[in-house]
Amino acid sequence: MNKKDLVRMAFKNFMRRKTRSILTILGVLIGTASIVVMLSIGLGMNENFKQQLKRMGSLNVIDVNPYFFQEDGKGGGVSKVTPLDDKAVANIKAIEGVEAVMPYLQTSLKLVSGKYTTYANVMGVDPAALEAFDFKVASGRLLNADDSASLLFGSETPYNFYNPRASSNGFGGKYMYFGGGMGGGTDRPAPDVDVLNDKLVMTFDMSYGERRPAGAGGTTPTKPPKLYKVKGVGILEASQDEKSYSIFMNIEYLKKIMKENERAQASQGVRYNTGQPEGYQQVKVKVEDMNNVQKVQSQIKDMGYGAYSLTDILESMQQQSATMQAVLGGIGAISLFVAALGITNTMIMSIYERTREIGVMKVLGCMLGDIRNLFLFEAGMIGLVGGILGLLFSYGASLLLNNFAGGIFGGGGYPGEKNIISVIPAWLAIASLGFATLVGLISGFMPARRAMKLSALEAIKTE
Repeated sequence: MNKKDLVRMAFKNFMRRKTRSILTILGVLIGTASIVVMLSIGLGMNENFKQQLKRMGSLNVIDVNPYFFQEDGKGGGVSKVTPLDDKAVANIKAIEGVEAVMPYLQTSLKLVSGKYTTYANVMGVDPAALEAFDFKVASGRLLNADDSASLLFGSETPYNFYNPRASSNGFGGKYMYFGGGMGGGTDRPAPDVDVLNDKLVMTFDMSYGERRPAGAGGTTPTKPPKLYKVKGVGILEASQDEKSYSIFMNIEYLKKIMKENERAQASQGVRYNTGQPEGYQQVKVKVEDMNNVQKVQSQIKDMGYGAYSLTDILESMQQQSATMQAVLGGIGAISLFVAALGITNTMIMSIYERTREIGVMKVLGCMLGDIRNLFLFEAGMIGLVGGILGLLFSYGASLLLNNFAGGIFGGGGYPGEKNIISVIPAWLAIASLGFATLVGLISGFMPARRAMKLSALEAIKTE
């Protein structure tokens, strides 16, 4: 019996008992769809976790700080501080898998434009690394390597300017909206200061531009800190991280003016103890592949630094998701197991009905392997057809879940976004078809062996 005859006979026998075959396929359809939909919900949870964390920052970025806690395995440990200096930055950059490293130098300064002023959190950064860390401008441009007295404003910082002489304006700015970076609204008033065009001065003197109350004392230096003329070159796009609430400038220029201020204050006998370790307060590390973030993070910790990334949270979330997937997959597997019993029952009944036919094939010289393959092919075909229909049903169910259930739950308060309820990747679709076919073959194996071992003479005598 050649392969063509084998396929033709299998289809003929398949159509002989249409109702029974359709019901058996329906069982496989339900079992396959149950597993795929259940697993897709678990995968959808993972995608939701990633989306939520991406709003907080990049999953490829590690935050490094000088503070490290060494656990002793007994519920305690020892804290230590390791300076984050240029040498440390070079060592971190040399770690395999690291794409970019950007140290942060942070200080507080005051910005003044005419009658408006603001207290600013100023961050010194490396202009060459800004694009690697997803700094994008809504207006203007990013910092260049040759920029000195240039400022890159976070999306919220232009709204923090206020008039200290106007009693109606409190600290924080006339139009300050907490969470404005999350979509603030199109009716938001324009800031009082055009940071890209208006004249700006910057100083370490926090009282500059404000009237002091009469009789105010203190240890104010006789000579106030220097004023620096600066200009705004860009405003960043709104984001959900600290970039929206900080102002950035070239780290080398910030180092320079900080040292100038320290020398000027020291000459007047003023000493400031910030309580901060020497070096940088923070270093951002971008890893090429998100799957290597934990590995790089572990190496940084071995160097004696504190290291944190959003993948720490993601890992915990994925553990919960894995448990949920196991439960949901188990529920679906029960349905497919019932379908496997249905295939076995169908094939056994087919053997009883075709016992005489099997005997005739043996007498005519049909190979035992061909008889076995005939029944295996029929069982595998039931599994494959049921798997294909089950997969199509799963895609439909996934579409309904994402369009309706996702719309009901919304995007966590983010306009235009929907929660992802179900995700069916290509590997899951292919695996489901292969698994359904395999279930069919396994279910048909015992009936096929039974058909192969039937005695030809006894089979022919069967009515």
